[in-house]
Amino acid sequence: MVRDLSEFPIQYIKGVGPQRARLLNRLEIRTAEDAIYYLPYRYEDRRNIKKITNLRYGQIETAIGKVISAEVIRLPKGNLKIFELTVSDGSGLLKGKWFNQAFMKKNFKIGQEVVLSGVVKRNPYWGIGFEIDNPEYEFVSDDGDAFIHTSRIVPVYRTTGGLSARQLRSIMFGVLNACIEHVYDPIPQDILVRNNLHGLKESILNSHFPEVETDIAILNRGISDYQRRLSFDELFMLELGLAVLKRGKSVEKGISFDAKGILVNRLLERLPFRLTAAQGRVFGEILYDMKKPYPMNRLIQGDVGCGKTIVALMAMLVAVECGYQSALMAPTEILAEQHYINIHRMVEDLGLKICLLTGSRKDRPFEDIAAGKTDIVVGTHALIQEGINFKNLGLVIIDEQHRFGVMQRALLRKKAVNPDVLVMTATPIPRTLAMTLYGDLDYSIIDELPPGRNPVITCLFSPRQKDYIYRAIADEAKKGRQVYVVYPVIEESEKSNLKSAIIGTEALEKIFPSLKIALIHGRMKPQEREAVMTSFKGGDIDILVSTTVIEVGVDIPNASMMLIVHAERFGLAQLHQLRGRVGRGSNQSHCFLLAYEPCGEEARRRLDIMVRSNDGFRIAEEDLDIRGPGEFLGTRQSGMPDLKAANIIRDSRLLEVARREAFGIIEKDPELKGFPGLRKSLERFWGGKLELFKTS
Repeated sequence: MVRDLSEFPIQYIKGVGPQRARLLNRLEIRTAEDAIYYLPYRYEDRRNIKKITNLRYGQIETAIGKVISAEVIRLPKGNLKIFELTVSDGSGLLKGKWFNQAFMKKNFKIGQEVVLSGVVKRNPYWGIGFEIDNPEYEFVSDDGDAFIHTSRIVPVYRTTGGLSARQLRSIMFGVLNACIEHVYDPIPQDILVRNNLHGLKESILNSHFPEVETDIAILNRGISDYQRRLSFDELFMLELGLAVLKRGKSVEKGISFDAKGILVNRLLERLPFRLTAAQGRVFGEILYDMKKPYPMNRLIQGDVGCGKTIVALMAMLVAVECGYQSALMAPTEILAEQHYINIHRMVEDLGLKICLLTGSRKDRPFEDIAAGKTDIVVGTHALIQEGINFKNLGLVIIDEQHRFGVMQRALLRKKAVNPDVLVMTATPIPRTLAMTLYGDLDYSIIDELPPGRNPVITCLFSPRQKDYIYRAIADEAKKGRQVYVVYPVIEESEKSNLKSAIIGTEALEKIFPSLKIALIHGRMKPQEREAVMTSFKGGDIDILVSTTVIEVGVDIPNASMMLIVHAERFGLAQLHQLRGRVGRGSNQSHCFLLAYEPCGEEARRRLDIMVRSNDGFRIAEEDLDIRGPGEFLGTRQSGMPDLKAANIIRDSRLLEVARREAFGIIEKDPELKGFPGLRKSLERFWGGKLELFKTS
């Protein structure tokens, strides 16, 4: 047997072979190690063996009896055959039925003692008698893999076409028997002792085939002591990689920005408001980083409307004053445009040159950027990937960071000589999740909204209450205030019953003939969108009908009401972002959620949370709870290893322990020279996604 299980092909395990190996490959099981870490997704309790007479209908039950008949029954209609097995334990009869599996007959002999498990049903014709369709079965005289399918807590694995749950369970049992002695434990012993963690081999065995006395409820929550050990390993490896990345950056030579603050002071003099204490504190943290002789890697997190963009602009002005260029990168063209609209006048008033680079713009001043004539470049991630050359890029700001990820940050840093990197997000992320996503970054939170802002009052309405909504819009317009009406789609299609922005605009023009109504959406040219937003900002438009293009970056203090049509179709984070467009002035603002039936349970929960809370972090935690970490982050968060055992929300305390241990070990031994096995396991865990250790 090969000792390195990560290189031992699954097909050579006894009972697998080439055909089953192809099926296992669909489950991403290619090696013996893949199989060992392919964990059950739930467990069934088949420990309680009952007398047949005591079985309960509709329950998963387990019974033992002797085979008294085994026959194939042909049904009169069609070619359907049923193999019917009857067993008795002296108290009653139990039938097992397998449909179109006549070959099963050869597996059973009269008089054999057999264990059957499954959901008990009544005989559909007689109304009495116990039956199980496609039961799990064991022969009491079996040895080898005896009692792995019944008479115990049974693991249930996600499977694929052509491979039954029973077959996969037998394969797993075989893999563990053949390979468990070759499992290598990379975690240092002192860490295991300090945190009261079991050995790896026993943890793997008991996570697949738990001991008979284990609490099944704890198993199904993924928090048994043995499962906790496997979760710890993943979180430890995740944090260890982030610790290596962070350590690597802290020893690299970077730019020491030593500006006098001339441009920043000139900007602050022009602003019609004063910075909040939180903005000032976070800018101080950024300035402290920028003065250091190694690259800044800092995250700014803050709720909608807290003023992250101004803080980011101040950081860019520090870089420009020191003779360096800055780049602001956003995940979408619309968000890049909004940033450009919001800051270009301020920048140009200071005598600096700024440009917007997106895929749809024909104006692409590459030469000015390469010559250093452009001070600030705003764009999508294309501005990093398309071979654009900067003369002296010193600061990169990435917005809505969670849509990029660790891998993109690593690529980005290669585009200049170790620039400072500032990432920011308006998507509030719970602390445990932030530690996982941004473990290689320093962390700042703008936890204060500008003064004079009242929380937005959010109300949920049904279509029957439209008249009330229209009266409220009319009242708001009479007071000289402005209203957003947000639709999920631009045009209606035959496949969708969603109210469209175009039809909505026409309807609103009839309802409010005296009001000025305009439409903005993502298919308009950037210049057209900017013209509409400028008119709205200037007060020339009363009602702005929009798709979600106004989700981010627009600041209209006079807009005090928002109506979101088909609110049940929007995600929670998106609803919160949209609501953040109102409530930016001193007037009391309202957000009306108009929901249509059918409204599912999850949608109802999202809408209820919106009505109850304005706290972005509270909303994010609820969103995470509803959707789970994978979907909350988007599928396969860029560059992050997949977690198979751990759940970063459920295991938040374990994550903190793993982080402390990981960062502690890297502080003492940055290249893990004293832990060659751990280093190899770490590189394999990250799967070559990142160059963790620089080879000389």
